[in-house]
Amino acid sequence: MIGIVMFFVALFALLLGFPVAFTFGGIALIFGVWAEGFDMFAFMPYRIQSIMENTVLMAVPLFVFMGLVLQKTRLAEQLLESMGRLFGGVRGGIAISTVLVGALLAASTGVVGASVVAMGLISLPVMLKYNYDKGLACGTICASGTLGQIIPPSIVLILLGDVLGVPVGDLFQAAILPGFVLVGAYVAYILIYAKLNPEAAQPIERDDSISRSQEVFTALKAVIPPLALIIVVLGSIFAGIATPTESAALGGFGAIVLAILYRMFSWKMIYEAAKETVKVTAMVFAILLGATAFSMAFTYTGGDYLVEEWMMALPGEKWGFLIITMLVILILGFFIDFVEICFIIVPILAPVAEAMGLNMTWFAILVAMNLQTSFLTPPFGFSLFYLKGVAPAGVSTRDIYRGVMPFIAIQIAVLASILIFPNFYGMG
Repeated sequence: MIGIVMFFVALFALLLGFPVAFTFGGIALIFGVWAEGFDMFAFMPYRIQSIMENTVLMAVPLFVFMGLVLQKTRLAEQLLESMGRLFGGVRGGIAISTVLVGALLAASTGVVGASVVAMGLISLPVMLKYNYDKGLACGTICASGTLGQIIPPSIVLILLGDVLGVPVGDLFQAAILPGFVLVGAYVAYILIYAKLNPEAAQPIERDDSISRSQEVFTALKAVIPPLALIIVVLGSIFAGIATPTESAALGGFGAIVLAILYRMFSWKMIYEAAKETVKVTAMVFAILLGATAFSMAFTYTGGDYLVEEWMMALPGEKWGFLIITMLVILILGFFIDFVEICFIIVPILAPVAEAMGLNMTWFAILVAMNLQTSFLTPPFGFSLFYLKGVAPAGVSTRDIYRGVMPFIAIQIAVLASILIFPNFYGMG
């Protein structure tokens, strides 16, 4: 039972606000030494070395760098302005354009904070100006900003691929259809909401000085460059030309080319993007090292056998395991970050999933879709904090919380559809 006690002590410490990496590492050291002595950690240097030499994880800083460079090119602003004009005449058109831009930003940058902040600064004032319901406006921006967690290239999928031992390219391919379904579900909800509540999502009057063909041309001019980068990055993986790590390097180079095309290139911008990349990467790898020590102590104290025994005894066999697993990850997502769940919870569940003969790609996509929800769920959903930080004074925290609830329900519904109909998503 030492491993189980250790797990709940770590969870309690995280809820108190202790730093994640030091919490996992410190608790692992205390319980590990208590249970087995210092000899338990004799192989820790070799584990650290294997993490540092892992070529799959090298894709993390490269994709982060690509996203940060694109963030600084004002890509989101140009996309939102042109798409807003294109769909503005439809009821709920600005919200729909926000979702579509969110999907494009997800596939090109994958940086949730950057997407939410950019759309919060540009799209939210426009929606409020046209008397959009505050909840709908806030919920649309928060939900659209989190699409980068499921639409490839996604950092979550790279981490899950490493933890579960599934090729990242396979996960990227498997995630495309669920990502499109989720975007379609968001758009359908906005159209239905606007139909039922006409005053809550009014259309924008067209500017007669600009022809429809000019609007389409402007929108294409804004969409084609990032779309080309997406095709190069993902196409090189799917065609087998490059590994995910190599395509991430290609993406970083492509982002610099786009910065030059958008006339936003400067060595200062590259320096700032590189500095932010180092910060994010250091955070991820510090958590990974702490989680490695934690999982080693958890395994040595027999916690993994206890979890496996309990999970195997659940009624309904694999369905009971999947439903309980999804509920646990969903609830934990209310309180802790996706990185901790990836490195602590998933490695505990992975051996059970393999023992039950589950398709590990399918399992990974289920977990990824579930983890995306953690960005929206109060009280600690990061998207909610990002939007609150840039929202106008008239937008309250209550408006944001109220707005994300329907989108959380949509995400859970899509998650349930992947669970019930894996063959539809090509993961049967």
